[in-house]
Amino acid sequence: MAIGIDPLVDFAAKRLLGSPEHAAVTLHFLNAVLRFDRPIVDVTILNPINLKDFDADKLSVLDIKAVDGVGRRYNIEVQTTRQPGLPQRLTYYAARQLVEQLGEGDQYEQLSPSIGICLLDAVLFRDEPSLRHAFGLRSPGGLTLSDCLQVHILELPKYVPPSGDAAIIDPADQWLYFFRDAAARSPEELSKRLPDPVFAEAAGVLEMIARTPEERQHYEDRLKAERDEWARITGARREGVQEGLVVGQAKLVATLQQLVGDAEQTPEELAEIGLDGLLEMEGDLKRQLRARG
Repeated sequence: MAIGIDPLVDFAAKRLLGSPEHAAVTLHFLNAVLRFDRPIVDVTILNPINLKDFDADKLSVLDIKAVDGVGRRYNIEVQTTRQPGLPQRLTYYAARQLVEQLGEGDQYEQLSPSIGICLLDAVLFRDEPSLRHAFGLRSPGGLTLSDCLQVHILELPKYVPPSGDAAIIDPADQWLYFFRDAAARSPEELSKRLPDPVFAEAAGVLEMIARTPEERQHYEDRLKAERDEWARITGARREGVQEGLVVGQAKLVATLQQLVGDAEQTPEELAEIGLDGLLEMEGDLKRQLRARG
């Protein structure tokens, strides 16, 4: 039976990667994504969910903040849409996490790297076939100024899992498969593709959400809020497209009026007529121009 809990819903993602009792899951994820020369050996979650403070009516980002044994700071988030200003926001949060380390009298060399990680269920870089992107402070020639500020983005829709049911070996690919397919798979099916024991623990977190009434309700509330937000964004984009068509059509009609010699109206005044009326006016004005030869 399929687990039925989507780890891309941010409540589930935070339960999965932001629970102190499942720090091994977070540790495996960080090592898989970042691939440091020396693996991270321990991690502490700085902002676990407090259900008493959880407000399903607010669609704030449920990011995951953590620190490792050598002081590196992490900010992990899941995004299911390509929101306007996403690159700038990811940079801002990573930079803020860097600045927050310094107190009065602290020295700059005491700063530890601040690393933002975004698992994005949308395509941000359409002309770039790679799905893993690592950004830092480097010159065009590749010279590194500092490793203190990093942003990593993984574009989930670009991931194509291998066919069949053979085990997936690459750790990063394992996580991409898990986030993409876990909701539709049973724990047994997941264990065949993802034999590392950490994924049995990860699947167990999703199962816990599914069978615990309070957890399930928070998940469902969050899922509904995300869908409502997506509907709002989609509606706003459609309205923006419609508005753009009206503005463009109004400018065209104003130009045709000048050519015909009709009493001029401003594009703003014409826009109030609406798209259908403007299209009718365009046709009439063009007929007048053709009649004049």
